Amino acid sequence: MKLFHIERNNVLHGPYDIKTMQTYLYEGQILLQDKVKKSTGEYSTVRNIFKENSIKIRIKNNGNILKQVKSFGLSLLFPKSAISFKNLKSDQKLLWISIIGLAPAFLIKFTGSSVFTFYAIALYFSALWGLFFHTLFSTIQVEIRKTIKIFFLVQLLIFSSFYLFRLQEINPFYNLIEEKRSFFENILGYIFGVGFFEESIKLLSVYFIIKKSNEPLLPQTVVFYGLISGIGFGVFEGIIYQTGINSELEYNDSFFMNIARLTSLPFLHAIWSGISSYFLSFALLYPTNRYSLWVLAIIIPSILHGLYDVFTWSLPGLFVAYIGVTLLVIYLKNAKDFQNKILK
Repeated sequence: MKLFHIERNNVLHGPYDIKTMQTYLYEGQILLQDKVKKSTGEYSTVRNIFKENSIKIRIKNNGNILKQVKSFGLSLLFPKSAISFKNLKSDQKLLWISIIGLAPAFLIKFTGSSVFTFYAIALYFSALWGLFFHTLFSTIQVEIRKTIKIFFLVQLLIFSSFYLFRLQEINPFYNLIEEKRSFFENILGYIFGVGFFEESIKLLSVYFIIKKSNEPLLPQTVVFYGLISGIGFGVFEGIIYQTGINSELEYNDSFFMNIARLTSLPFLHAIWSGISSYFLSFALLYPTNRYSLWVLAIIIPSILHGLYDVFTWSLPGLFVAYIGVTLLVIYLKNAKDFQNKILK
């Protein structure tokens, strides 16, 4: 007579013969998915063993559906106490699931279809990006208060400098991004015009907040603040496009561009400002080399930013975006080596 061991949760039970296994399966004490260890040491499943031995699979049914549901108890299916606001506050997991899952619906409900709705949804996606970057890049030095200040300061700076004082008009390279210009002129315009202007604003937002820190900041700490600055800039810029240019596009194009303005484009802004903040961190740690580090903090992300704007969603543009992500990761990995080079 063949005997088999049932393994569940790394614990062996048995041995059982086929008849006993059939009885246990009928009673629900073993499952078709349970592992079966044969006498040869090989593993199979209860389902395969029954199939190999031409055993009919039968499982008992405890009454009709109504009887089964009633046996569970209404207090477990609809726990009144768990739905209370008091329980929501005490259960952190429930609180976060509720906020992340339901926030967009509540934001749309209470802001209506207005520019405030766009901004509210942008804040929602910003929070998601912030949590993502906090998980990957945060250090014990990161302060929530400074994080929030940087997020809103960069929006204030871009609004005042671009829309109120129109400082971009001082930069002659902005004139080179017109359609009538050559491809080479467009590249210069997007790098030294758009890229330089926007990356400078994002970098200054980080610098203004952290320049009087009470301790030397780790490069990863400053990079995290740079990522937040990029997110703040990206979502604010996204609102401008969503309520302006995007609204004039065909439905499909408008939909996809609005999604991009909440996801990939703020992410790219974050990557570029993360790179600039990386060099800013070393400029603050090693002030004797601050001029070269400030130049690197501006020029590298400006080139990446400008080239992406030239090629946008084409394969070259996506490749430029990938290079930016790769550079930031490599920079952080090699931070110690870069530090040693500066100290020589």
